[in-house]
Amino acid sequence: MLGKMAIVGGDEGILVFKAAGVATYPAENEKKAREILRKIAKEYQIIFLTEDLARPLTEFLKRFDEEAYPVVVSIPSGNSDGYGMEVLKNAMERALGVDILFHND
Repeated sequence: MLGKMAIVGGDEGILVFKAAGVATYPAENEKKAREILRKIAKEYQIIFLTEDLARPLTEFLKRFDEEAYPVVVSIPSGNSDGYGMEVLKNAMERALGVDILFHND
């Protein structure tokens, strides 16, 4: 499992990750994304999840916070509404104790 990364997403944007050697798992909806996450959770250390799928899976994703791996990271997708960046910001603040992304007080 050392250093293995994957991305789960619904748009063509995930193909860019494939070029960088990241395993890609297309999911057209949150039900499929949940199914894929359950299947690949033990295989990867980092799993990127596009925000359009992460938002409806917020409660489901909390189970991954209890273990060291995998780290599931929500990332902005095609029609970003800021959810991915907000989740990332909160995770960084929780891990580091400070806001290093936006420097807001």
